Amino acid sequence: MNVAILGVGVVGEQVAKILVQNAELIKARSGKEIRPVIGVVRNLDKKRDVSIPLTTDIDAVLARDDIDVFIELMGGVDEPYRVVSEILKRKKAIVTANKALLAYHRYELEKIASTTPFGFEASVAGGIPIIKTLREGLSANHIFGIEGIMNGTSNYILTSMMRGGASFSDALKKAQELGYAEADPTFDIGGFDAAHKLLILASIAYGVNLKPEQILIEGIDRINKADIFFANDFDYTIKLLGIAKRGENSVELRVHPTLVPKDKMIAKVDGVMNAISVKGDAVGETMFYGAGAGGAATASAVISDLIDIARGVNPPMLGYKSPLKPLTLLNSDEIKTKYYLRLSVDDRLGVLAKITNLMSENSLSIDSFLQKPRQNLEQNEPATLFFTTHLSREADVKRVINLLKTQDFIKEEPFMLRIED
Repeated sequence: MNVAILGVGVVGEQVAKILVQNAELIKARSGKEIRPVIGVVRNLDKKRDVSIPLTTDIDAVLARDDIDVFIELMGGVDEPYRVVSEILKRKKAIVTANKALLAYHRYELEKIASTTPFGFEASVAGGIPIIKTLREGLSANHIFGIEGIMNGTSNYILTSMMRGGASFSDALKKAQELGYAEADPTFDIGGFDAAHKLLILASIAYGVNLKPEQILIEGIDRINKADIFFANDFDYTIKLLGIAKRGENSVELRVHPTLVPKDKMIAKVDGVMNAISVKGDAVGETMFYGAGAGGAATASAVISDLIDIARGVNPPMLGYKSPLKPLTLLNSDEIKTKYYLRLSVDDRLGVLAKITNLMSENSLSIDSFLQKPRQNLEQNEPATLFFTTHLSREADVKRVINLLKTQDFIKEEPFMLRIED
């Protein structure tokens, strides 16, 4: 089985190397020899640790009849969509790790693919086999919920803040120095990478055709040491979570930093590691943990798809042969969970009473309250107040925050986190 690698970067290099180094093992497990025969790159002058021939002429490679499977590792959306569509129209098998491509075009590609093999295990959570788990292993289950740490960069930064006492900026800088974060880290710390992955999982679990712009996405860049102080004091940790919850006829999808009790299993997942919890009606809760990024881990998932194709395993791309009962996206204003509010206020008589009255008048029930001790009592610095609520509706919390912004005793924009017990 001849393979072309479209994009020989960090992951592509590892795919080529593992296919060569572990050729006998892979042949024994797949029943076929899987040969990388060509790689496509943008710049031939850049040195790469691979033994296969390289070219910049992608269209010439696409036209080759001797290629059985194309591996798309180009990155981006528009050009990969063109390339993958063309390959599928020629009835050639595809394996991709491109979550952005699938976040925007998975349903269009599914139509073009029809019965042509299309593997995308590597698009979510690196080496964790979560696509196969949802598409095959848990195929008998109604999926009640998915909750996961799906971005290693953000998890590394939050771990550094929670455990090491680092500021957000220092933790980000260290992540960049270690190669965990890009020079422009917006995609990771803004929650967009995790959102792409959540949408792919939600397509398999619920059959929903949604784009990233339609769901709630918040990043971790506003979290500061005051939030870390509160989390540690109340036995929480902070994680960027992708969350899907199924209702009777709707599904809520959201990505945001979340306060999680420290005794929950997912709270113990630190550094660049990923973990995804899935709740099914038959199986109950299952949890999957492993390396969520990195060349070798992602290449492992790519090659697992190649082995399936070699074996003749060809499940439906998104996991179902007939349409699922359509679910609507729950409006984010209707989300119900617990909330945390951080307020910077004038330290004067009557402020706390005004805040609690405002919350009560707008259907927010306070669960806990804490005032952070001031570092310098002689200076007239603002007081930092923390509140958590009982189960509340998102719209009510937003309304309270907007009302607080108009109060003269508020010194900074109020900050909110959701709590998942």
